[in-house]
Amino acid sequence: MSNLNFGKIAAVSGSAQQHGSVYWKNGSFEILSSLDPKKPLVDQFLDAFSIEKSPIWMDCSTTEQCKAIEIAVGGGLELAKLTGSRAHERYVGPQIRKIFETQPEIYQNTERVSLVSSFMASLLIGGYACIDQTDGAGMNLMDIEHRTWSKIALEATAPGLEEKLGKLAPAYAVAGSIASYYVERLAKMDMLFTKFCCLLQ
Repeated sequence: MSNLNFGKIAAVSGSAQQHGSVYWKNGSFEILSSLDPKKPLVDQFLDAFSIEKSPIWMDCSTTEQCKAIEIAVGGGLELAKLTGSRAHERYVGPQIRKIFETQPEIYQNTERVSLVSSFMASLLIGGYACIDQTDGAGMNLMDIEHRTWSKIALEATAPGLEEKLGKLAPAYAVAGSIASYYVERLAKMDMLFTKFCCLLQ
């Protein structure tokens, strides 16, 4: 790392575990968009999440929610035609429905749901990054033919969900520029990130 010239980095991209979700508490965008370069990230995000321990792909507690979603859209085959697969316990759609059903106050206190990949991108741009279509295809929520959120699947999952998910974007899209937090904080460590460095989905 000591020999790396950060100023020559034009773009950053990454990938992350699919079927993991992060729940941003109401008001968290303000935290994310006004990070203080004098403080470490962990100190600034102590009150940013409505769920402290997010569900990941190993969670298999949503069997009832999977059944309910399939019934709501006309059966497992119809859901597969629409979203690419039948409902699976690890998928984020059933996980969201479970949260809505069992912890409605937490669901109401959530302003954005990110996948792990869009969460990492959000940290780097200092704002909410879109969920990319390739990850969105594994949520039981995206219309795979049109690459947009499926109104039918959303309604079968939880109310007001589209607003909490934000927009979908192609995996190659530019999510934004590196947040000033990193430009300023890393400059103190002689890691001179340029503010023109962009983040890809």
